[in-house]
Order: sequence, then structure tokens, then C-alpha cells
Amino acid sequence: MSQQENFSAIRKVQEYLQAHLNERITLQSLAKVSGYSPYHCAHLFKATLGMGPLTYLRKLRLTQASLRIRDHQDPILTIAFDFQFDSHEGFTRAFSRQFGMSPKTYRKNSPPISHFHPFLLPKEPQGAPSMKPNQTVFVHAIERPTRKAIVCRGKKAEDYFEYCEEVSGDVWGILSSVKEALNEPMGMWLPPLLIKPGTSLYVQGVEVPLDYDKPLPEGFEMMDLEPCLYLFFQGEPYNDDDYQEAISQIWDAIDAYQPETFGFKFDPTKGPRIQLEPRGERGYIEAKPVIKL
Repeated sequence: MSQQENFSAIRKVQEYLQAHLNERITLQSLAKVSGYSPYHCAHLFKATLGMGPLTYLRKLRLTQASLRIRDHQDPILTIAFDFQFDSHEGFTRAFSRQFGMSPKTYRKNSPPISHFHPFLLPKEPQGAPSMKPNQTVFVHAIERPTRKAIVCRGKKAEDYFEYCEEVSGDVWGILSSVKEALNEPMGMWLPPLLIKPGTSLYVQGVEVPLDYDKPLPEGFEMMDLEPCLYLFFQGEPYNDDDYQEAISQIWDAIDAYQPETFGFKFDPTKGPRIQLEPRGERGYIEAKPVIKL
């Protein structure tokens, strides 16, 4: 089998695991999905993703269980059973190992924890390119109020890929767990006034209310953000495997855009330039701060 065929098989297993979190799953069932023997499926999965499929499944289940605990009042035992744990004790041990606290403590305080957000391997190419050469780009003006942001800085990073090389740990997973978040986590290119000496232009963060006062995980800090008007640029939906092309198309559209025509002017001093997580079903989204003329 080629590497691409192996990737395609593992991608099918990833999708199956995500879709059947609340059901009983065995290596035999995953083998049927992948088209390999149970041993080869497990070996290939671990060699590709760095962990076995059942470990991967447990991390997915515990992350989804933590959201239920955080956002709903279902009994913890009910949640444990829903995610295929056999007992309250077994669920508590697994939850504590993954997140460093018991489910009861997490429900009471809901501090940021490291959610598991795995990267989906690319699907097997289908031949013809899936993106049209000319995509419609939608532009929205959105006000952001005075707020704070929980951020993790890098050292010299100027983009997402450099940032990932510099910053260890699952920053995105921690940001995704913040219950009080005003919006989803985002990548940020900071204006000069928000960059500390010896730290990166590009960071990852999430916006929170001004009264947010929970302890921050190690390596994170709080940043004040002033009110800001943004122009959001959103592309058409795309195949998830074409995310780099989708990003490039939005960057080209931003470079060609003339906000003065509509009574605005780009002003990078007013706030961070931001990018949201590339998700094909909604199109790639990026925003730049502006002022009204």
C-alpha cells in the first residue's frame, strides 16, 4: 500500500471514532473500517499519529465528556456511562490522568484544561482540484468591545507554522476549553504595542470578558484589548484538505481590497489581525482592524 492509501485508511478510522464516541468500539470494528487486520490497523495508526487508536479514542471521549461536565448538570456517572466507561471510579481516574483534576473539581471551577483536538489526515486525492479558481469573498464589519485575551506567546514566530515549532503543548486545546470565552480561539498577529521584547508577532489566544479572573495555565498570560472595528473576510466552503489554497485566496482578496471605497481604512495599530480555525464547511475567515474615515 502507498503512503497515501495508508493515510486514507487512517483518516477513515479517525472519522469513525469521532462519529461513534458513545458506542462500543473494538479493534475488530476499526479493522473493518480501515481494510487492514486488527494488528496492522493498530500498528499503522500508532506509527502515523503517535498513539494507538484506543488511546486516541479515550482522549476524544474524555474531551467530549469534559464539555458535558462543564456545560450541563447531568450526573457524572451518567456521563461516564454515556462515553463507555464502566464505573465512576474508572472514569474519575482516566479524567484525572488526562486533565490533572477530578470531574467533580472541574465542574465546580471549570479552569482551562487541555482539550484533545486531533489533526485529520488528508483524504486520498480525487484527481481534479476541488476549489474553483475564483471564489466569492464575503466582507463583514464587526465591532469588538473592550475585552481581555488569554494568550500564549512564542519567541520569534511570524505565522502559524513557526509558532507550532516554537510552542510546546496543546495551546489550542486549552484555549478551546475556556468556558467564558467570548468567541472561538484564534491566531493573532499582534500590533507593535502588544508585543513584548523577545516574544513573537504571532500568538494564539481567546477573548474573554473584562471580569475574567480564573488562574491561567503555565505559559499563558492575560492581555488587554481596546475596542476595535474589524473587517472580516470569509471565503466559500472548501474541502478541508485544500485549506492552504483557501487561505491564500483570502490573503489575495485582502491585499486587493480597497476599504476606502466603503469608508474604512486598515489600521494595524488598533488591534491584532486575526485568523479563525480553518474549517472547510464555513470557509476560511480572517479579519483586519480598521477605522472609519
